[in-house]
Order: sequence, then structure tokens, then C-alpha cells
Amino acid sequence: MFYDALKRLVDLFGSTLAITILSPIFLVTAIAIKLDSKGPIFADTPMRVGRSGGLFKMYKFRSMVINAQDILIKNPKLMEEYKKNSYKIQNDPRITQVGKIIRKYSIDEFPQFINILRGEMSIVGPRAYYPFELEEQQEKYPNSREFVKIILSAKPGLTGIWQVSGRSNINFDKRVEMDAKYVRKRSIFYDIYLIFKTIPAVLSGSGAI
Repeated sequence: MFYDALKRLVDLFGSTLAITILSPIFLVTAIAIKLDSKGPIFADTPMRVGRSGGLFKMYKFRSMVINAQDILIKNPKLMEEYKKNSYKIQNDPRITQVGKIIRKYSIDEFPQFINILRGEMSIVGPRAYYPFELEEQQEKYPNSREFVKIILSAKPGLTGIWQVSGRSNINFDKRVEMDAKYVRKRSIFYDIYLIFKTIPAVLSGSGAI
């Protein structure tokens, strides 16, 4: 398909250029993370669901304390809020001081350009969901099943319609509906439009948690 081939070329060129230009930010962020708290530079996060349901490891800068997942599992109150708010926690106590800054401006997401180079993600696409998130939320929102099928026919993206429309403020059922509409409508020109819409959304830190 012409679109897929052209999109892959754009992803390769864009991710290579981004990694080159952003390399100073990568370095400063890595140093800040190591100085701020104990633990690795990259986050040890659960696998994500990619195209056709395949799992992949998403690269992100660590914005939380080490063993953040274990802390969540062992804290019933945090876990309740996590699931209630579409897998987000307001004022999450696990987030480090540096983490608050890099999450607000999506700097923690920059390593995903590596996933794009590897062909696991695209610059623009649906959100990359956790396997348990898809399973649990489809039980909660049965009408979302058809949207999820459509979403999994495309590679997840570093940015997408969800990022320019509220980011973490959007619940699962509305998010997958928006992602499915993107997949149906996608084109290179629409992707470019969303990339330009992403810039002010990231700079403003709107909807970030």
C-alpha cells in the first residue's frame, strides 16, 4: 500500500532527524534522572500492544521511583484511583521531581523515536495500550470492542489525535473511538496536520499527568 510505504519513509526520516536534533536533551535528561533518584535512565514499564496485537517494549525515560509498579500493586487506594481514572493517577506520589517536568512536556516520550526506527511504532498513530488495559476496559465498555479491532490494524504512534485533544483528560471509551476514527481517516496530510497540532499541546503541557 502506497500510504504505508510513504509513512514508513516519513517515520525513518523523522525519527532519525529527531534523535539527532534532540540528542542534547537526551543527554541532559539522562543526567538529571540519575542525579535526582536511584534507578535506571529508562522506565521499566509493562509491554505494550502493537499492530495486529503483537507486544513490544516501549522506551521511555524513567519519571517514577524504582519499583513503581510494585508500589502501585501493593497500595489498594492507589490501584483503585488508577483503574477508576483510566489508568492515570492525579498527583501520583511515585513521580520524581525530574519526572514531573519531563512528563509535563512529554520529554519522557522522546525515546520512543527508537521504537519508530525499529518499526514498532509510527510518529502518528493510535495510543499504545497495555494488554491488561485493553482487556479490562473492553469489559467495562463493551461498545469499544469494534474500535479496538480497528486500532490494532495500525501501528501505535508517538502522537495522535488523542494527544492534541486533551491527552490524559480523555477516558478510554472516547479515546479508542477517536483512535479508530484516525485509523479510518489516516493520510500523510492528516498525519502532518496532527504533528503540527502536537507542538503547541506539548509546549503547553495541557492534559499531562
